[in-house]
Order: sequence, then structure tokens, then C-alpha cells
Amino acid sequence: MISGRPMAQGRLAVSLNGSAPHCEHIDGLKPVTPKWDGCRDCQARGNRWVTLLLCLSCGWVACSDDSPGRHARAHYEETDHPVAVSLENGSRHRWCYVHQRLV
Repeated sequence: MISGRPMAQGRLAVSLNGSAPHCEHIDGLKPVTPKWDGCRDCQARGNRWVTLLLCLSCGWVACSDDSPGRHARAHYEETDHPVAVSLENGSRHRWCYVHQRLV
């Protein structure tokens, strides 16, 4: 066993993104449809966002931590929905708020 890495049924537990430990928060996620095409909180305040994230639990769309509002993080803190994906074209980067890392 490699120090700091959990074993899963006799083998190293890894995620699809390579050597990172598996994140159980992505297990059982179902496809979601974005509820809108921008961060509604930013739009309501007349603010701009840098990157949009899609909550993979409910389809909520909000701005990322590089945006002034950090509304996706606020959504996680209010709902405990753990994983979001970037809505950038072609991106498959999923962020787990619980583990604070890409999964």
C-alpha cells in the first residue's frame, strides 16, 4: 500500500483523472440540465463573473471562486451539494468542495 492512499478491495482506489484518490461524491451522480445560462446572483446585482460552475446535484449555475461573488461556493455552503463542473467549452474539470480538489 502506498502511504496516504486508501485500498479498495485489494487495489489502490483511484479516480478517472489519474492518481488522485477516488471521490465518493461523484458516485451515483445523474446528468443535470443547467437551470440558466449565467449566475443569477451576479445578474441581479449587475456584477460580472469569471467562470461559471454547474452544480452536479441540482443544475444550479453560479460563478466560481475566481469571481467576486463566489456564488457557487455559497450554493455548496447552503445545500451541501458537493461537486460542480466548469461550464467552460470542453471542460470536464469537476471540483469537490468537500475534498477541496479536482475529481
